[in-house]
Amino acid sequence: MHAMKLSAAILALLLPLGGCKLVPTDKPDAETAAAQTDEARMAAYADENWSTKVLPVIAEHTVDYDTLQKALSAGVETAGNSYGLRPEGEANPWNFVVSGAGTVTEAKLDSRAARMEVDMNGDGKPDVTLQIGPIIRGTALRDAMPFIVFTDFRDQIEFAKLARAMNEKAHAGLDIPEGDVIGKTVSFTGVYTMRSVDDAPEIVPTVIEVDP
Repeated sequence: MHAMKLSAAILALLLPLGGCKLVPTDKPDAETAAAQTDEARMAAYADENWSTKVLPVIAEHTVDYDTLQKALSAGVETAGNSYGLRPEGEANPWNFVVSGAGTVTEAKLDSRAARMEVDMNGDGKPDVTLQIGPIIRGTALRDAMPFIVFTDFRDQIEFAKLARAMNEKAHAGLDIPEGDVIGKTVSFTGVYTMRSVDDAPEIVPTVIEVDP
């Protein structure tokens, strides 16, 4: 008799469950972020910080090309201490935000690694390269940002993907010229890494403007 009462009680408890429906909840933000690819997260990081942090750093530290060349005549360290940006540690190379204007001597704009060679002093020879992209070499744009610290990221792989995301963000904001630009004047602002005074700057431009 007691067994029958116990069975009935258990059945009464179980019956309401038959009409219940389990509804999955949304993933927490942390889980959603973890489910994203490195590329997506780094692209989102670049987007989030571009206007509020990256562009203000560029505006604050931009130096005229001719002024920088005069400073570099005294050595990279001297110029770096006056105008440069680099991650913590003296072993890291200096990065410079430079603006200027010159004559396009060579251009390859129909490539995914589009670029322009620019004569800055009027001797007819290229002095700098503007990396237009979207494929852009180097990590200058990332490494010039004081708010970006390697230890804030998971590992070297993620950090490398951040550099690529920032380069792609720079490319996306360019007004890329069309047609033949050789012989025309191009004005630019951009960032490059310098390891030696003999290095020809390969600049990642954030602004370019070609005279019509």
